[in-house]
Amino acid sequence: MTEKVYFNHDGGVDDLVSLFLLLQMDEVELVGVGVVDADSYVIPAAEASRKIIDRFSHAAVPPVAISNSRAVHPFPKEWRLAAYSENSLPLLNENGKIETPITAEAAHLDLLHKLQASTSPLSLLFTGPLSDLARALEIDPAIEKKIKRLIWMGGTFLDKGNVAEPDCDGTQEWNAFWDPEAVKRVFDSSIPIDLVSLESTNNVPLTQAIRQRWASQRRFTGLDFIGNSYAFVPELSFFETNSTYYLWDVLTTCYFFDPSIVKTKEITCDVKVDFPSDGRTFLTSKGRRANLIYDVNNTRFFDLIDELAKKAD
Repeated sequence: MTEKVYFNHDGGVDDLVSLFLLLQMDEVELVGVGVVDADSYVIPAAEASRKIIDRFSHAAVPPVAISNSRAVHPFPKEWRLAAYSENSLPLLNENGKIETPITAEAAHLDLLHKLQASTSPLSLLFTGPLSDLARALEIDPAIEKKIKRLIWMGGTFLDKGNVAEPDCDGTQEWNAFWDPEAVKRVFDSSIPIDLVSLESTNNVPLTQAIRQRWASQRRFTGLDFIGNSYAFVPELSFFETNSTYYLWDVLTTCYFFDPSIVKTKEITCDVKVDFPSDGRTFLTSKGRRANLIYDVNNTRFFDLIDELAKKAD
């Protein structure tokens, strides 16, 4: 049975590769795409999204929605610049024009109206901050009943997150830190949540071996696209920093399609909203229930990426 999904992303390389993979998935209907100005600059990220849909979609996809949500804590500029490079890829610009339009309304309203109009619950796939969902819930809390589940790449339950900014204590993950109040609003809802957090992806880092795997198969257009996209991610071979790249968003997207590639466990959690821990997700018996991905079958995960990418030809 076809599963309908709304995809909201924040324009990083991993997000755009996720969009490409979603377009290759059988029995998945992409009912909307929203782009947030978080791990990217939103205009080139939205343009790249539209070009990816033009180049790789096998079915009709609705117009792309641009978010006007803004950060409490902005992503580092250096990370956000990759959207410009992705948008300039020759593979995405052969046509010389963009066919997929943008919506007339902002992304949170696009999401709201699609949920209100849906005759059956939709799955939500979020690989960036939760701001647009939180804003939609504030306008119409009844849309909770129209949401089958939320699959979110965000948060961490490790002692140390991936944020190293002067205005935090270092316990946060970036998608939660960008807008902590939005996470709180969504956590306080009754929406079923599947979480892919930082520790979920520890055994799927972007390595030289993976880059070579894609390069050796560049005869396949989709794998050539993936390899070229990740070329914009700096290679940090000799040390780990807070910008070491793991396939956070792609794992989230592949889990949505094939849950058998991971192991999950039920947790109860919450999020802090006060300085200097705002955005920190934590385990607590008084929190909300969520399913946390805690292990990934590395071989099956990367095989699935290859299988999906090859469908683009």
